[in-house]
Amino acid sequence: MKIFADYHTHTIYSHGKGTIQENVDEAIRKGLREVAISDHGPSHVTYGVRRKDVKKMREEIDTINKETNEIKVKLGMEGNIISTDGKIDIDKDILKDLDMVLVGYHFGALPHRISDSFNIHVNNVLAKYLPSVDRKARVINTKAVIEAVYNNSIDLITHPGSKANIDTAELAKAAAKRNTALEINSSHGHLTVEYIKVAMKEGVKFIISSDAHKPQDVGNVKAGIDRAVAAGLKVEQILNAEE
Repeated sequence: MKIFADYHTHTIYSHGKGTIQENVDEAIRKGLREVAISDHGPSHVTYGVRRKDVKKMREEIDTINKETNEIKVKLGMEGNIISTDGKIDIDKDILKDLDMVLVGYHFGALPHRISDSFNIHVNNVLAKYLPSVDRKARVINTKAVIEAVYNNSIDLITHPGSKANIDTAELAKAAAKRNTALEINSSHGHLTVEYIKVAMKEGVKFIISSDAHKPQDVGNVKAGIDRAVAAGLKVEQILNAEE
């Protein structure tokens, strides 16, 4: 199995260590045909992309694409779920400049409402220590991410299960209906082999990503491939894979 594209990489525009060009150069060195720059949505308080930088990123990527035929570079964004009814922090003004939309749970994201702060952040912190809260949080988390899938055009749900307990089967059902892929993240360890086996029964597609925060990690997806193989995933079930 070979991965021909890495759609989840970060740069200095959020909390990555390299530039867009450095990520692109590494992707070329690794033999990738496509790479996406997918920095964090603007609601993240410590490393969200500044809104004014989105157009700058778009222009930089357009210039790179004009200057090389070795690789296709896409502008993505890893948006944040900011409410229990599935709101994300990628609005129409940002969306028009993007090629891809990735969405995930991140606890540093400003919530849409005060009640969302409790339901998304507080419950998930308490869930680590209290089984009763964990069960409640699982229901809320699952509803939030499914609502996000149904109410937005999302290409990829990033590291599902990594930041918040969710019902993988229910998410996979919704994602399959909406042609939204689930990420096998080579950095976070999610989806796990067990979760992949659950999700694949629902007919959902997958994408294997590096979630690189340093240029040298772009295209480092062996851990994700190993989990996909262990779960019995076929190449045709992975959107960025080939024999």
